[in-house]
Amino acid sequence: MFDIGFAELVIIAVVSLLVIGPERLPEAIRTGSAWLNRLRRGFNDIKQEVQQELHNDEVLRELRRTGEQLQQQGDRIGRDLHQATRAPEQPAPDDTAGAGGSDRPRTADQPPDRNAP
Repeated sequence: MFDIGFAELVIIAVVSLLVIGPERLPEAIRTGSAWLNRLRRGFNDIKQEVQQELHNDEVLRELRRTGEQLQQQGDRIGRDLHQATRAPEQPAPDDTAGAGGSDRPRTADQPPDRNAP
C-alpha cells in the first residue's frame, strides 16, 4: 500500500523501540493495529456504500429506460387503436350476387340490383 520494504520496517521498529521503550511497545503495536483495522473497515464500508449507490443508480436508469419504452409502446398502441376506430368500415361481400344477379361484384357506392329475383 505504501510501498515499504523490509529495511524500512526494521528501521521503524528500531526507532519505535528506542522512543517508546520495550515495556510499552506491545501495547502501542496493539493500539496502532486497532486503529489501522478501524480505518480499513471504515474505508471498506464507504467503498461498499459507493458501490451500492452506483448499482442503485444503474438499476434506476434501467427502470427509467424500461418505463420510457413501455410509454412509447403504449402511445403507439393508442394511436393504432385510434386510427382503427376512425377507419371506414369495409362492406361485407354479398353472398347473393352470384345467384341470378350480375356477375360483377357490387361496390359500396352502387345500390343493390333490384331486377335480381
